[in-house]
Amino acid sequence: MPVVENSVWVKAPVDIVMGVAKDYEAFPTFMADVKSVTVIERDGPRVVAKWVARAEEVKMDIKWTEEDIWDDANQKSHFRQLSGDYEKFEGDWTFTAENGGARFDSVVDVEFNIPLIGALIKGLIAKKMRENLDGMQNAIKTRAEGLAAA
Repeated sequence: MPVVENSVWVKAPVDIVMGVAKDYEAFPTFMADVKSVTVIERDGPRVVAKWVARAEEVKMDIKWTEEDIWDDANQKSHFRQLSGDYEKFEGDWTFTAENGGARFDSVVDVEFNIPLIGALIKGLIAKKMRENLDGMQNAIKTRAEGLAAA
């Protein structure tokens, strides 16, 4: 599948947007497709978490363990799957101060294979990944803007 890229502008300071993005355990409270996130390790900038998300279109839960490396000085995060249902899942989040708020850029390289289903489902998965990325960024945007306005 292709690399999926998305960008959203958030009316909130970068530190608030990054704080929301780092609050893994809260994701299920503001993202409908995320069923659970369990942080299993925090070691400085490194976070390892188990994720469970629902892909309703194919009526299945997708599970993976992800490693995130946060670079606060450069306002970035690199993530990658350590184990799980994806063939490949990795990417970067970048947060940039812009126009009194923050631009939140995301790049995700994902491969997901369901045996015996083939190209048709791969197109659906690519579409769903784009929708999920947009939904995730907009959910983080909404939450960060709410916190900034409080």
